[in-house]
Amino acid sequence: MAKDMTLLWGSGSAPCWRVQIMLEEKKLQGYDQKLLSFEKMEHKSQEVLDINPRGQLPSFKHGNIIVNESYGVCFYLESQFKNQGTKLIPDDTDQQALMYQRMFEGLTFYDKVLTVIYYEYFVPKGERHDSAVKRNKEALETELKLWEGYLQKLGAGSYLAGPSFTLADVVVFPTVGILFRFGLSAQRYPKLGEYYGLVKERPSVKASWPPHWVEDPKGDEDTLKDL
Repeated sequence: MAKDMTLLWGSGSAPCWRVQIMLEEKKLQGYDQKLLSFEKMEHKSQEVLDINPRGQLPSFKHGNIIVNESYGVCFYLESQFKNQGTKLIPDDTDQQALMYQRMFEGLTFYDKVLTVIYYEYFVPKGERHDSAVKRNKEALETELKLWEGYLQKLGAGSYLAGPSFTLADVVVFPTVGILFRFGLSAQRYPKLGEYYGLVKERPSVKASWPPHWVEDPKGDEDTLKDL
């Protein structure tokens, strides 16, 4: 099964990491994979474009089936391999509804994180505006307080949709991982810190930890330290 799968991916990309965690959770190791460099623009190579005409990563193929959007890949794999590995859509109606809610809120969460980091790293200093920096960070701070509250309500040791690890955790945890990589304070956001500490110990997350993070564990700890 996994031998018929191909994944083209980039290190530190939340969408790529979602797919990698998903493959691990569904016990689909042994797939064909290739790590590409964003810095070298390898995601715009013909190899990628042949699978993903948008020139984006991840690019995923299973036999003759192509699914490139990370949420789509996760849904596809859960549907095709629902009786294999971890069951990631709970049967309980309340938990299932909460899972879907948190999954799609996760897109907004990721967007707000990316906006702050993108402005810091890719907008030239001469083109930055203090008002934009302030506005972006305030939007992210509001978002962080929402997620802190969600976890507070669920109680200690909970995942995003309740007591079980679900698709919501597969797709949202990489965003949380990026936050702490870039210096988010676990003292200021203790529930997010607890959640990060819980999920990062899962075998699927350890197995897919971004390789350049392994090489440089410290990361960019100043970017979000003031949030």
